[in-house]
This record gives sequence, structure tokens and C-alpha cells, in this order.
Amino acid sequence: MTLSFWQQRNREAEIACDVAVVGGGLIGCATAYWLRRLRPKLEVVVVEAGRLASGASGRNAGFLLQGTSDDYITALQLYGPERTRRLWNFTRENQRLITSQLKPEAFDLEASGSLTVAGSRKEAERLADGVPRMRADGSPVAFLPPDEANRRLSGQGFHGALYVPSGCMLNPAALVAYVAAQSRALVLEDHPVCEVQETGEDVLLETTVRRVRAAQVVLAVNAYLPRLIPSLSRFVRPVRAQMLATEPLLPRWLPLPAYSHEGYFYLRQHDDGSLLLGGARHLHHDVERGYEDATTPALQADLERYLHHHFPQARGAHVQQRWSGVMGFSPDRLPVLGAVPGLVGSYWAAGFTGHGMGYGFRFGRLMAEVVLGFPRPEELDLFTEARFLKESEPVRLANGSTG
Repeated sequence: MTLSFWQQRNREAEIACDVAVVGGGLIGCATAYWLRRLRPKLEVVVVEAGRLASGASGRNAGFLLQGTSDDYITALQLYGPERTRRLWNFTRENQRLITSQLKPEAFDLEASGSLTVAGSRKEAERLADGVPRMRADGSPVAFLPPDEANRRLSGQGFHGALYVPSGCMLNPAALVAYVAAQSRALVLEDHPVCEVQETGEDVLLETTVRRVRAAQVVLAVNAYLPRLIPSLSRFVRPVRAQMLATEPLLPRWLPLPAYSHEGYFYLRQHDDGSLLLGGARHLHHDVERGYEDATTPALQADLERYLHHHFPQARGAHVQQRWSGVMGFSPDRLPVLGAVPGLVGSYWAAGFTGHGMGYGFRFGRLMAEVVLGFPRPEELDLFTEARFLKESEPVRLANGSTG
């Protein structure tokens, strides 16, 4: 984005702070929260291009799930036993912090449990095979056979499900707004950042409204990171998600969130009876790439087809809203934390791969600890960009160590 002659002349006075957080989603607001919690006198500014939670944080289904975007057996194969166990522990800690540090009623948190639902027999076998490993690693889960899974869902055609008692539902936009308010940071909405540049010992953010000068910067824009720092495009790519919401269907018959078909479909019923359904991007890979905020008839038809096939009681329900959102996917489907090139003491986070709610609040604490130079924060090695870099490209942390 560039500035016109008139925008340049009409900008308001510069704002100075200790840390400027770019991005008013959950990761950015959680980072601001923990920066102020760990160092209360810190001056923190959150700079958001639109409104708080206007990106993926406010466009998802409002699931608070544990674990990675893959089932446990697949995660073991991808990441190994120790890392998989620690990733699940990280997401459990995320939920614990949300319920212990915040007021759940402020964002309609419902401790419902969750179902990871099998769309095929092969997927059901993987879910069942993962149960003993998950229990041994501290997750008290249960596998439900097809009859029980379909009964719990009031659905049909599913091949089984993994019940995770710690799963929750919430209002994601309300969560972001609440965390931002609790951070007591100065929030600048409608301030799109055009440029990030080093000026002596400070970092200058050029926005269309005013300049923000900070000692350190956190870039928490997820999929939009390459638009600010093009050299970081190898760590995150934009993937569009689409959703729909039906008119209220009462009485409410789906009391918990369902994450099905290897996560390619996800469904919940709001307490007003509306069904919220998203997914089907695996059927439209080439189309669902990039930054365009739009829905497509073909994918929306696939969502309705899924809904009508598995939940006959929803046939004929009017779809009252359709929307999309852009997610940031990393090369290995796990979040990435790195140092901003050329800006000592400044960091970025991206690549939450559709699971930002499951990581976000705890990840904000991790980001804050890195920014404040805490000695080798716990769990940093799970997410650092160093896993993608060659030995000749070390990540320099604020305390001088390498990631």
C-alpha cells in the first residue's frame, strides 16, 4: 500500500511506545495482554488495519480445540512422540489460561467437549488407534463407534468419532475484544500499515493515519505477513476458508462442536439454534488460495450438500449468511515464530493453519516472553523458524541466544 500526497500531509501526530503490535486478532491482542501482564509499565500499542477480529480471528466457527490440525496418529508420524505430546499440552495450557485468567462469560465460552468425527472407515481406525497413545500422554479421550457417534451428533453416515472432553465453543470476536480491553493497550483501529522501517534504534510504522514509533515491533498478521515482509513468504501462504450459517433450528440438537473428515468440515450449533458450517476447501484447492474475501457458489453448494447428507433435519433450512476468511498455512502445519529481518528485538508470528484459537492465548504469552528477552522461553523450540533454516541462518533472540 502506498500513501497519496494528501494522506501524507493529513496524517495526525506520531505516537511513540515501547512495543507496537501489528494485528488486532487473537495472537496480537494476546501478545499485548501478556506484555502488560509481565511488565505492567510497558507502553503497548495495537495497530490494526480494520477492526479488532476483522480477520481470521473473527471469521471462524468459534472452536477451542486441543491438539494440532491432524489426528494423533498422523501427528505422531509428522512430528514424533515427544513433540506431539508437547503440542497437545501447549493447547491444553491455552485453554486452561483462557478459563483461569479471563472471564469465560464475557465471550460465551461453553465447556461442551468436542468430537473429531470420521468421514471414512480408515479415518475411524486412525482415531481409534490414537486413543491409548493419547491417554498415556495425558488426554482422557474416548472413541465412539458409528452408532454412538451418529447419536451424539443427531446425524447419519459418520464412521465413528473421538470425544475430547476438554473441547469448548466460544464467541471468537468477543474473545479478541475482551483480551484487547484487558490488555489496557492503546488500540488503533483502521490503521493499515504501509511500511515497516528501522530508524536508528527505533522501528517506524507508516500507516495511512499516523506514524507509530516503537522500540520493538511484533507482526501478528498471520497470512498477511508476506505483504509487509515479502522475504517471509516461504513461511506462510494464504488459504481461504468459507462458511455459512442457517436460520435458527430449534430445539437445539447439536450440543458440541464437530470437526470432521480430517478437519475439512467443521460444524457447530449456536445457542440460538443457528448451524454454523465451514470447510470443503479440499474440493477446491486451486480456487481457495490467495487473499480474496469472497464466497463461491460451487464450494457453498458442497457445504450444503454435506449438511443435507449428514443432517437430514437441516434440509430446507434457509441459509441466512455466507462468508469467507483468509487463514495462514505454514509448510509443516504448525505455527511459526521468527525474528523480523533487519529489526533487532522485533518478531513475527504466522502459520496457524486454521487453529489459531487452539494456540492463540498461550502463544501470546510465548511471544511476550521472547520480546521481553526472557531466557529461552519454555516451548519456544516447538515453533521457532529455526526448524526451516539452514545452519548458516541462525535466529537471534533478544537475549542474544539462537533459536
